Amino acid sequence: MATRTEFRTRTRELADRLDGMDASATALELGRMSRADRAVSFRSLPKTRAIEVFEALDPSMQADLVGGLRSEQVAEIIEDLDPDDRAELFDELPAGLVNTLLSGLSPQERALTDTLLGYPHDSAGRRMSPEVASISERATVGEAVADVRRQAATAETIYTIPVLGAGRTVVGVVSLRDLFSSADPRTPVRELMSAPAFVRATDDQEAAARTVRAGGYVAVPVVDDEQRLLGILTVDDAMRILDEEEAEDDALSGGSSLLGQPYLAVGPLRLFRKRIVWLLVLIGAAALTVGVQTYFEDTLAEVVALALFIPLLVGTGGNAGAQAGTTLVRALAVGEVRTGDLVRVVGREAVAGALEGLTLAVVAFVPAMLLTDVGIATVVSVTILGICTLATTIGAAVPIVAKAVGIDPALVCSPFITTIVDTSGLIIYFLVARAVLGL
Repeated sequence: MATRTEFRTRTRELADRLDGMDASATALELGRMSRADRAVSFRSLPKTRAIEVFEALDPSMQADLVGGLRSEQVAEIIEDLDPDDRAELFDELPAGLVNTLLSGLSPQERALTDTLLGYPHDSAGRRMSPEVASISERATVGEAVADVRRQAATAETIYTIPVLGAGRTVVGVVSLRDLFSSADPRTPVRELMSAPAFVRATDDQEAAARTVRAGGYVAVPVVDDEQRLLGILTVDDAMRILDEEEAEDDALSGGSSLLGQPYLAVGPLRLFRKRIVWLLVLIGAAALTVGVQTYFEDTLAEVVALALFIPLLVGTGGNAGAQAGTTLVRALAVGEVRTGDLVRVVGREAVAGALEGLTLAVVAFVPAMLLTDVGIATVVSVTILGICTLATTIGAAVPIVAKAVGIDPALVCSPFITTIVDTSGLIIYFLVARAVLGL
């Protein structure tokens, strides 16, 4: 057991390690530490800096850190968080602890947090900030500026300001720049406002975030079904959402699950749990490939040279399918392709795959002929043409079909497409061999 002197020495060492870093760099460094060192280091930070660093941490890391802090320190940090950041943290905590932390909040902060927690987990309402400045469409520029000044201290942002009509409906937006650039304070706000771009609280958070990015907005109002103002989604929150979604897609397309924490903060057992299920599923699917080779065992026995090209064909098909699948997952995510575009997409990819296959078939023919003979080289070339056409078609169709039936396209991208192409490619190979070689 460490002595008190050793503990103090270690605390000073950790504090020195974080000295001079900004909030983002400090959060990154905390993610590289062990759980115990992380808690000790965070407790050594001054209160103001601690809150900034805590906000820069991922919600899962925040949740992990909460368990290592004193209750009074936790209460101070939770109170000072923005409501949307607080709601995101609460998603990572046990229900009992959430209730305890909610009860320790001020009535105003508790009400704001309860509002956000009432929306679905992946909705725009869950990620919006309810602390939003707004002005009336009947106001003049001078009155609007005064209103914004009164609200600035509590608002998430004042650079984009919703303009409200009757019943708090959003009728427009105006930038702070436009308000301050107006020469005449008596100018009506309605003359400066532009048509509102908004998202609904029930919209999917990724779709809402893409609206912000696609329009180049600093923020967009979040409204209910009657277009009444509920909050605002800022560009920084939108970028965080997209980063999270893209990280999840990358993990799924690689046959894994999102770690949810910095890599060095995750133990071997958690890595095992995140990966083993996918490996078990994929090894089951890969058994189909073994079954195909077993079925055509007699064909291989007659022409042993056919076995030489199996890795080449399987690898080529898998790569072609993965390329098409990755392209379509991305196109679906950004809205460039919809499920109704299945026939058009499959047609385009079939032609592209045939061209790719024809090119590779020509390149592969001569080396295959030099290694074996013209017959087997012909089998290999024809198979490459067929496999590439099939692979790009499957790679394009599978994500779109998955989206149509409510499955995340990233989930069925590279690993599953590769397995399907491997199996079907071997079937094509052996059938072509039987036809060309007369087996």
